[in-house]
Amino acid sequence: METRLEPAAPLTGTEVARLDAYWRAANYLTVGQIYLLDNPLLREPLRPEHIKPRLLGHWGTSPGLNLLYTHLNRVIKARDLNTIFIAGPGHGGPAIVANTWLEGTYSELHPSVSRDEAGMARLFRQFSFPGGIPSHVAPEVPGSIHEGGELGYSLMHAYGAAFDNPDLLVACVIGDGEAETGPLATSWLSNVFLNPARDGAVLPILHLNGYKIANPTILDRISRGDLLALMRGNGYQPYLVEGDDPATVHQLLATALDRALDDIAGIQRHARTTGDSTRPRWPMVVLRTPKGWTGPRVVDGTRVEGTFHAHQVPLGGVRRNAEHLRMLERWLRSYQPEELFDATGAPVDDLAALPPRGDRRMSANPHANGGKLLRDLVLPDYRTYGIEMVRPGQPAAEATRVLGHWLRDVVRANPDRFRLFGPDEVLSNRLDDTFEVTDRAFLAAREPGDEHLGADGQVVEVLSEHLCQGWLEGYLLTGRHGIFTSYEAFIHIVDAMLNQHAKWLKVTRTIPWRRPIASLNYLLSSHVWRQDHNGFSHQDPGFIDHVVNKKAEVVRVYLPPDANTLLSTMDHCLRSRHYINVVIAGKQPGPTWLTMEEAALHCRRGLGIWDWASTDEGVAPDVVLACAGDVPTLETLAAADLLHRHLPGLKVRVVNVVDLMRLQPESEHPHGLPDTQFDTIFTTDKPVIFAYHGYPALIHRLTYRRTNHENLHVRGYKEEGTTTTPFDMVMLNDLDRYYLVIDVIDRVPSLRTRAAHLRQAMVDARQRCRDHTRRYGEDAPEITGWQWDPEAATHL
Repeated sequence: METRLEPAAPLTGTEVARLDAYWRAANYLTVGQIYLLDNPLLREPLRPEHIKPRLLGHWGTSPGLNLLYTHLNRVIKARDLNTIFIAGPGHGGPAIVANTWLEGTYSELHPSVSRDEAGMARLFRQFSFPGGIPSHVAPEVPGSIHEGGELGYSLMHAYGAAFDNPDLLVACVIGDGEAETGPLATSWLSNVFLNPARDGAVLPILHLNGYKIANPTILDRISRGDLLALMRGNGYQPYLVEGDDPATVHQLLATALDRALDDIAGIQRHARTTGDSTRPRWPMVVLRTPKGWTGPRVVDGTRVEGTFHAHQVPLGGVRRNAEHLRMLERWLRSYQPEELFDATGAPVDDLAALPPRGDRRMSANPHANGGKLLRDLVLPDYRTYGIEMVRPGQPAAEATRVLGHWLRDVVRANPDRFRLFGPDEVLSNRLDDTFEVTDRAFLAAREPGDEHLGADGQVVEVLSEHLCQGWLEGYLLTGRHGIFTSYEAFIHIVDAMLNQHAKWLKVTRTIPWRRPIASLNYLLSSHVWRQDHNGFSHQDPGFIDHVVNKKAEVVRVYLPPDANTLLSTMDHCLRSRHYINVVIAGKQPGPTWLTMEEAALHCRRGLGIWDWASTDEGVAPDVVLACAGDVPTLETLAAADLLHRHLPGLKVRVVNVVDLMRLQPESEHPHGLPDTQFDTIFTTDKPVIFAYHGYPALIHRLTYRRTNHENLHVRGYKEEGTTTTPFDMVMLNDLDRYYLVIDVIDRVPSLRTRAAHLRQAMVDARQRCRDHTRRYGEDAPEITGWQWDPEAATHL
């Protein structure tokens, strides 16, 4: 099909005039936000005091965003569409704010910014102004689920929003600068996972205005043939709209949108009536218009419109340069505001009648305030999936496989509001029981021998952590639930995306009309201590440190030590709202330390003394052995076992930490433990040997205000790794049971001389185990065959 649209006239002259007037109104409001402190309707000649002292914001992309928003309003109203708008060029913030004010939604949610002259003045003043709103499409902007300050994520958010939303159309504008990012380049293939029978539709609109901050954009400078071939290769039917004459572009864009929406309607009708799940060729639009269109063409002898000079503020010296001030006034008056706003400052009736009404307005659509649509998950009772503990440490179980039994039934019970996202690791991380009730979503070609691929899958896998994160964010922001499962080391790929989501959650907690959404849940397995086979490249527990830097009210970190505590933890996370939950659990067989009821109680406490492993009941301990994480817990209990056997008079207290945030004071985190309780558990003066899953410095950071911090000694990952055995891996980092015993001997004053023989034996044991791995390629039987002996602690 020929995609270059010929001039056509789907619109009458009156329709073109009304659309153009609305576009001019949005452009006027956009320029006003960037420049004006006062005199919003130019009731008098502009003076320097009417201008903001600091000119911030971005004009270049805004005219195109305003044009698209205007035309989408036309088709939404004509076709009664359920639509949200995602602005990939986040620097177009003033354009989206302008349109939400024109639609009335902004004033409904921010009553002080009324739809009159006084409200317009407040609208202008607040933009990029102290105490006001940011320059991007921030959470304060109605209809937004995507800020866009960090580029690359608009299209994946759009597809995440469309999953399981069969009646939703997501109009996603991709800036041509954003299109150069790796995440966006991958996002085009999201259509492989979109099922027209059960999902909504995404209409990508590639906005080519030719320039970034100071350079041309790549997709604008390759040939049109190559660009259109690229889009076709990604599975789209592109419709090209280009020009710089407004009347012509209005007609071309109207034609393109009508054709694209007809295509979408036909694709969905076919899939929903025939059951045909063949991947369709979805439409998309390429809109090429000048950067900074309708703004100043030449400033100080330099061409601006259609160049990178229009990217931010075309007239930078308005307060001090009289000619710039005159140019700004001519620019504003070129939109003829006297025709667009009535005597009160409200949009004239013709403009007020153009947008849709109520929830059909893109700025009022409830899908862009997902908490309004959020329904609780139907969660089976996790207690019935637990491992029946014979005695502490028995039986061994793969924690994530046990969790997979439960997640299978979560998937089954919530076919329209729960998805599991992962980069080709659901099977690897032992969650494959979910494939008993669902497939992996996949609409590309399927070959004999493929397993668990289908159009209706609730598991969504692609080898891109960016896509998994972005899809899940879009899914959550529009009112659904999910889990992102990944290898621990490679979750760092989305560090920056986590930053942005955490900031969104933090800000929306303070916006009354933003409803809480389901938490973003990370399940990280294949973790640092059991990447002995893959080696150093796969060994990194630092994601925890990154997460803890975020605001305390939105982040939670859990380190369940066994399968039963993992079940309890994930049930809690899937019930939670408006958090980022990071759960780290191993997939290899490991001991079961607690009964299901004990696990539930322990998880509610967040940390606690394990009486059955301790020998200090009724007396003060000589030493506290603390642990957080499944492998550190194993090594701590093995160390406790050695101490019980070889130093029977030593009073040992074993403390396990599930909720890492409990280590902080209550003044620093909502989960923080009060100082009196912390001191009761960890003492005020006894050595604390803390075996920790990640980098030791974090535990010191979390506890530096505690009374006994001086006596806290942390063992964890210290960037030593290779391809080796599991026990050699912990020995490389001095986290093994023998080294923990050595630490106890070195830290407890009464042991320094009398336990010298035991200390030497521990040093020898380490060497013996290392020699065994080098000779046989596996851990020594004393390690692989070790089991907790309940008699060791109770019969001293």
